[in-house]
Amino acid sequence: MSGPLVPDVAVAHSVATVARDGGRDEVAVEEPLEIRVDDRPLVVTMRTPGHDEELALGFLHGEGLIDAPRAAGPTADLAANTVVVDGPLLRDPGARSFFTTSSCGVCGKGALEEVAVHAPALPTGGPRVSRALLAALPDRLRQPGFRRTGGMHATGLFDADGRLLLLREDVGRHNAMDKVIGRALLDGLLPLHDHLLCVSGRLSFELVQKAAVAGAPVLVGVGAPTSLAVALAADRGMTLCGFARGDAVAVYADPGRVVD
Repeated sequence: MSGPLVPDVAVAHSVATVARDGGRDEVAVEEPLEIRVDDRPLVVTMRTPGHDEELALGFLHGEGLIDAPRAAGPTADLAANTVVVDGPLLRDPGARSFFTTSSCGVCGKGALEEVAVHAPALPTGGPRVSRALLAALPDRLRQPGFRRTGGMHATGLFDADGRLLLLREDVGRHNAMDKVIGRALLDGLLPLHDHLLCVSGRLSFELVQKAAVAGAPVLVGVGAPTSLAVALAADRGMTLCGFARGDAVAVYADPGRVVD
């Protein structure tokens, strides 16, 4: 399985140099990506280039549109910033096109029921993890893009012992999550019932949704959760932890997997 111990050539394409105060600075690249299914445009997302096939597959999985690996790659004419995924989809996404941004994920969805993709309730078992280990996960995220630019979010996939298996970075926190889940889908790791997910920022409803659809029993974030994130985690039986830093972590939902 690919992982953070292997040099990530995508980082070289995710950083740009710009002018700043008479000098030069490195910033994260942000460009649009169109995801097509067969010949049908489905979504445009603003993302950091790299691991685009994983991003496309992770997005479609999180929306409940695929449940198994699919072939994904460039168009026949190698059009820039476009990924084509083989169909068919599990359900009709409807006539409304998605548009996502790097900051907030899928926007313009007018009702909660449009956002909530059905995910089975998580098994009551799964890993039991010490509070100290959960608090330590953010420090175990290896973030070469963030170190260079200060402008990327990260999602890390860990085993139950806290070993980092996979990390992806992106200007969008939801994109970083999609890239990890897309890679896990390709590697046959879904559902993630024996794994932990950790994100470098706040915990939004959408991140909890994606983690729940992927079957992750534990989601940890450096920042605060939103009210909908807590409600969805509690409803699906997910252990949700925020403000993980140093030796402290706050548990907001399903504390039964946390061992003090």
